[in-house]
Amino acid sequence: MNGFTLFQAIKNVSNALLSLTLVTAITVVPLANANTQAAEQPVKKDIVSLDSLTNYQINNRFMQSSGLPAPEHFAFLKAAGVTHVIDLIPGDRGNEAGLTQALGLHYTNIPVDWEQPTVEHFERYILAMAQAEPAKEKVLTHCKLNWRGASFTYLYRITVLGEDEKVAKEDLLSIWQPNVTWFTFMGEAISRYNTKHNTSVSMSFVPSVEQDQ
Repeated sequence: MNGFTLFQAIKNVSNALLSLTLVTAITVVPLANANTQAAEQPVKKDIVSLDSLTNYQINNRFMQSSGLPAPEHFAFLKAAGVTHVIDLIPGDRGNEAGLTQALGLHYTNIPVDWEQPTVEHFERYILAMAQAEPAKEKVLTHCKLNWRGASFTYLYRITVLGEDEKVAKEDLLSIWQPNVTWFTFMGEAISRYNTKHNTSVSMSFVPSVEQDQ
């Protein structure tokens, strides 16, 4: 092979490597950009109404209850007239507190231990409910699945509001039938209320077998 032929071969190899590099760059860069753009796009959700809110109930014109709302639900709740949110979930609830307050909703957290609900929890709930005006405002009580929530709203309705226990019971049992732990707590809360207010409220159902939330 003479010098010219060797030079031409080296030149051809160099051109081929350059072409391959350009093709790779052209192919990879748009994919990287596409992935970056996709990551920046907001995730689309199917939350377009309160129908997707777990175990959502309207208990009366003043009270609503549900499982854990997604962030998007709170705007719908506000549009439905909710002015106060009572959250019964323990733990760090800072995100929900900030979100609700940014929407102008009054937020209260009462951390109720699933295994150890107490009469004191319900008395704190009564105080939180008293911050709303029944004639003008609406309160959402929520937890994870509306098991705590349904129990607290049932208790409030039959004690403080004096609603028919059988009517309130229908809402409660459509969500869950309290287990022995919760049935005992509810009985103690009613007994404390009866003693303080000279009333004779009672429950008309029996506890279920144990359930885990």
